[in-house]
Amino acid sequence: RGGDLGFDVVIAQPAAMPLVGKLGQILGPRGLMPSPKQGTVTTQIGAAVRDARKGQLRFRADRGGIVHGCIGRRSFSAEALSENLLALLADLRRVRPASAKGNYLQRVVLSTTMGPSVPVDVADLETRS
Repeated sequence: RGGDLGFDVVIAQPAAMPLVGKLGQILGPRGLMPSPKQGTVTTQIGAAVRDARKGQLRFRADRGGIVHGCIGRRSFSAEALSENLLALLADLRRVRPASAKGNYLQRVVLSTTMGPSVPVDVADLETRS
């Protein structure tokens, strides 16, 4: 409540959600509110913390089919960012619904939080992964 948010992920047990819910106005706009869909509300706290420390990628898709996710920070090397992007794409291919027909990834565009976007050649990514 003091405003100091020196963390990237909030993990909670289901029993603690009434307490964490009171912080929803602070955590929600920053994308830090725990949810079962993201795996941040769990009874297996140890495993969730280990996954978060290892740098588990979290992404979400909106109704328009656009996938939102973070693949790194400014301090990451180009190799680390490339590795994270390929891991994200591999995960997207893994969760592809069987009913999806045709070209699943039509376009890939990367951008910083408040910067311009950079298109990425999908064919080049297909050969790397």
